[in-house]
Amino acid sequence: MNRTTLSLIAGATALAAVTGFAAVSAPDPGAAERRTGAATLPVERTGLLCPRPSTSDLAETTYTSFTPVTEGADDKGTAVLRSAAQQSAPDEDAEGEDEKDGEKAGKDENDEKGEKGDKDATEGDQADKPVLQLEEPGKPVTAEADGADAPALVGTADGRFASGWTAQQTTEVAAGTGRGLQGVACSAADTQFWFPGASTDGSRTDYIHLTNPDDSAAVVDVELYGKDGELKTTVGEGITVKPRSAEPVLLSTLTAEKQTDVTVHVVVRSGRVGAAVQALDDETGGDWLPASADPSGRLVLPGIPKDATAVRLVAFTPGDADVDLKVRLAAPSGLITPAGNETLHLKGGMTAAFDLGELTRGEAGSLVLTAPDGSVPVVAAVRVLRGEEGKQESAFIPAARPVETRATALDNTAKGTTLSVTAPEGGAEIRVTASAGTKGGTPQTKTYSIKSGTTQDIEAPVPAGLKGSYALTVETRSGGPVYASRTLASTEGGVPYFTVQALPDDRGMVAVPDASEDLSVLQR
Repeated sequence: MNRTTLSLIAGATALAAVTGFAAVSAPDPGAAERRTGAATLPVERTGLLCPRPSTSDLAETTYTSFTPVTEGADDKGTAVLRSAAQQSAPDEDAEGEDEKDGEKAGKDENDEKGEKGDKDATEGDQADKPVLQLEEPGKPVTAEADGADAPALVGTADGRFASGWTAQQTTEVAAGTGRGLQGVACSAADTQFWFPGASTDGSRTDYIHLTNPDDSAAVVDVELYGKDGELKTTVGEGITVKPRSAEPVLLSTLTAEKQTDVTVHVVVRSGRVGAAVQALDDETGGDWLPASADPSGRLVLPGIPKDATAVRLVAFTPGDADVDLKVRLAAPSGLITPAGNETLHLKGGMTAAFDLGELTRGEAGSLVLTAPDGSVPVVAAVRVLRGEEGKQESAFIPAARPVETRATALDNTAKGTTLSVTAPEGGAEIRVTASAGTKGGTPQTKTYSIKSGTTQDIEAPVPAGLKGSYALTVETRSGGPVYASRTLASTEGGVPYFTVQALPDDRGMVAVPDASEDLSVLQR
């Protein structure tokens, strides 16, 4: 994009058009101020994808959607999530809504008032009906779905709902493989993903869920890396994901090799998709494994529960270079080195796993992994267990991106919600806002100071007079970088159900060049 030829309005519009469903990436707010003539404005259009929640008939799923109040946002707009299976066909999307309605009416008239005409009209109404639609910024809304028929969702937001739009699905499975609490934040489409911590072992049932938001098919390669390098796959290349549809792929069907710890690399040849791994275990329940942050020489895995009974770190470095990772735990008192796990050796191109035991020992904690000089990029995730043998539940925490400006966690309850915040490199001040409840309640805000090198489980605010669930929005006020995660927990039949979601920046703001500054360049 040529910065010298776009006006302020045209620049923002072009950015929104280019990204389509994907959220516009917000640069460092300070960088916007340092750049002469640049302004930081709310994004005008964004999109999110939610994978199919479950294949269990016992599943109970809650979808939640929310946009925080953003100063300077448009006063109009929409935020709508629809079933991926209910999206209109490509030729219908190219036409206006009025034309589509007219087409359906004409078709019905030509059906000689038969049953087929009635069926077409009914299906058309269902396809246009949103699963979830926001009514106003600052107030979350929810929808319920039961059983294996709960759909994957595709959504867009524009205008006043676009900046900071967040969606979450939380599923409780009462029994069977993967029983427990499973949660995942809906994400933007992209072209590459890393998932360390998956498995093709016989005790696990792991799916890679691929969701295509676009009008054309996407072509995806799925690569698997085990303890000895890349696994031979039979059908992992050239997987086609149809337009506006979701495709769950069972990892164990891609290879004959059964391995406990596998790194999944998703590469999109054509188009773009949303991707997440659903990891289900016969004995220890299951949860979603979101993508790790991009390969880096420094990683932070925030918010390991203080009562974790087992922590297993899975890491992978692309390429041929080996690396010795320095391991530290950011605890409430500061950075410490776990005894016996001071450094971990990774061989290039091979997945490595390390049992860290009861790492947190009753205190809040986050893992900080560092490669020497940051020269070798790494991806990583931890699998966490809570509870005693026979009544355990599992969850995953991948390496996370920092909260640069603002991030939100949804579906919080007055009891069972833990907000964990870490500032591994320097002290920080944050502001946390509890939104209105889905069924009532008044927003509340608190400010906290996080000491350098520590992790704090903070006592987050709860809306006054809360009814239903609510959103927690974290904003960085000074210092940093800051990483955060949210844990939801409950107990069912003596089993400690829980799920953990990291809070990446919502990328709700974008730097847009000033028109007069750009034109002056042309005049010179």
